[in-house]
Amino acid sequence: MATVAAGIGNPISEKKQRSSFAYWALLVFSFLYYARPEDVIPGLNVISVAKIAGGLAVVGLIAGLMTQKGKVKFPLEVKLLLLLGAQMCLTIPFAYWRGGAFATVFGKYSKGVIVAILVSMLVTNLPQLRKLLWVQAAAMVVTAIASILLHRTVQGRLSGALGGIFENPNDLAINIALNWSLCLAFLLRARGPLKKAVWGFGILAMLYAVVATYSRSGFLALVLAGLLCVWEFGVKGRRFHLVLLAGIFAVLVLAFAPPQYYQRLQSIVFGSVQGDLDRGSAEARKELLRLSVHLMITHPLVGIGPGNFPAVTGTWRVAHNTYSELGAEAGIPALLLFLLVMASVYRNLRVVQKTARFKKDPEFRLFAGALVASFGAYLMGAFFSDTAYELFPYFLVAYTVALRRIAISSSEKPIPQSTNRLKVSQPIEGAYARV
Repeated sequence: MATVAAGIGNPISEKKQRSSFAYWALLVFSFLYYARPEDVIPGLNVISVAKIAGGLAVVGLIAGLMTQKGKVKFPLEVKLLLLLGAQMCLTIPFAYWRGGAFATVFGKYSKGVIVAILVSMLVTNLPQLRKLLWVQAAAMVVTAIASILLHRTVQGRLSGALGGIFENPNDLAINIALNWSLCLAFLLRARGPLKKAVWGFGILAMLYAVVATYSRSGFLALVLAGLLCVWEFGVKGRRFHLVLLAGIFAVLVLAFAPPQYYQRLQSIVFGSVQGDLDRGSAEARKELLRLSVHLMITHPLVGIGPGNFPAVTGTWRVAHNTYSELGAEAGIPALLLFLLVMASVYRNLRVVQKTARFKKDPEFRLFAGALVASFGAYLMGAFFSDTAYELFPYFLVAYTVALRRIAISSSEKPIPQSTNRLKVSQPIEGAYARV
């Protein structure tokens, strides 16, 4: 009773409770976004899960702000995202379709800002960050496997089993490429053959799903992610067996890939060829890119309105390029702010790699390297998809903010106990790799 009474009215205890609630709200929001249970569980689609997720994000934000003492200090990345949101709001009165622009800014982009604020405020240690990454990585593994089993196709190409951004073959492939490195990090961290086998199977399923989508953008993003993983985990991490395994695996993929996949990849360089399932999409994308650049030049300050590109052009298609479409829809100032956000992410990762925590903690290096590969995959994938108003890039931005804070705040502290457990598991990893 004394313990309970001591907790009542205790400001420190109440702050911890609010912080814990805000973090779990963030975790649930992340699960609902990536796992999309309404697309899997029958009857759940009658419930507005998206609104529930948005409500949880807002409640979590309020609870998180209540844990702060005095004036809230946002990191540079969040300030840039807020400025980007302000620029988008400025464009709404000048938009071609004001209702669509308003819905895009406040119904989609605003969630990304809330996520960035929540993660930057609440994630203060590696276990918290690891939980968020685990939810995201595990959800994409399940999505890839479910998509393969259901085998829904769009013009002969595998489409996602879930709705939203995971239904389109190209968006599905790019999201798999972004999360593939996270799955590899969890595989290297896992102890015991069963856990390693589960993550290994998930990684293979994700690779197969990317091939089955026939997505050229997904292929390029995955290749870049793979090369960065080989560098971060294999070369810098001194797991040289991974370099050999990566080479062997690449040869096997190229040897057993269907002939149409080769033709699809050839069209990246040589244009459309017969039987590549292109159906004129390469030429159409070039035209959409030209249109987006033209609109950005002719509407440099306020653009044509967020989410308005399909309506203005009359094609009812996005530009399939995050950078040019954002510049066309929200103006060149928005594009510059977005590029500054990406530059800040790169800076965060560079700073992290110079800290004592990175040099001394093998587990921390794993997730830092995974986020480096994920960031590279995103930069590549953003050239071929419209992602400025989606949530997943802002999750990535926030993760690097949290990673940098963890690295700097703990660089002078002893290595966490989890690091010792990782060292014990290294012989198991080596044995598993040799098998």
